[in-house]
Amino acid sequence: MGNILLEALNVRVIGSGEKILVLAHGFGTDQSAWQRIVPLFTPYYRIILYDLVCAGSVNPDYFDFRRYTTLDAYVDDLLNILDALGVDRCAYVGHSVSAMIGILASIRRPELFTKLILIGASPRFLNDKDYYGGFEQGEIEKVFSAMEANYEAWVNGFAPLAVGADVPTAVREFSRTLFNMRPDISLFVSRTVFNSDLRGVLGLVKVPCCVVQTSKDLSVPASVAEYLRTHLGGRTTIEILKTEGHLPHLSAPALLAQVLRRALSR
Repeated sequence: MGNILLEALNVRVIGSGEKILVLAHGFGTDQSAWQRIVPLFTPYYRIILYDLVCAGSVNPDYFDFRRYTTLDAYVDDLLNILDALGVDRCAYVGHSVSAMIGILASIRRPELFTKLILIGASPRFLNDKDYYGGFEQGEIEKVFSAMEANYEAWVNGFAPLAVGADVPTAVREFSRTLFNMRPDISLFVSRTVFNSDLRGVLGLVKVPCCVVQTSKDLSVPASVAEYLRTHLGGRTTIEILKTEGHLPHLSAPALLAQVLRRALSR
């Protein structure tokens, strides 16, 4: 099981440090999203990279529509990878949906994680009575309809909005990995992510966390970072990056690397 999973999800371990650092990408990207970050950390860490099963770089036959209905199956994959590699302690950097996957993994196995660094994280994207997630149900349904009607047109519209900052290379890169995803898988995962609500379990997290948020993110309002800080059970800090967008590892890697260094050294 372990070896099949490592191969299926393109697991790579690189770097020469003693401490282990896991870099987990978000929706619409794959592990290549970290390419500008990785070289800055390989002298100091052994870095574990892998692709989520929904990524376009993974054989779509591995995506089981019955299994990946909640984030728990993605948590299983992460923990199975760490077990197969014999990891007993690591720092974890998760972007977007992988931030939530890291939170759930740390609740199950708190002893595995020294620190969680959560980039563009949201426990719930939909607004609720006393909670502002940034989206109304009707808005989300329109997104799903647009994805279904014309995936290419949706990507061309969504990628620049998500990147936010005026960085054409980042828009091209994000578009490339979105186009690599099979449209039906992309839509299915979007539904899973947007229907997730992890607010009730945040207090169970005991691992120290650092929430990294850009100054303006189309997908995650600034208030969500503060919500995470007050509701996560472990010691939690917030770092606001002076850049815009949901993908700072693509659009502002040097800036993000500074914050990651600071967060990892605490």
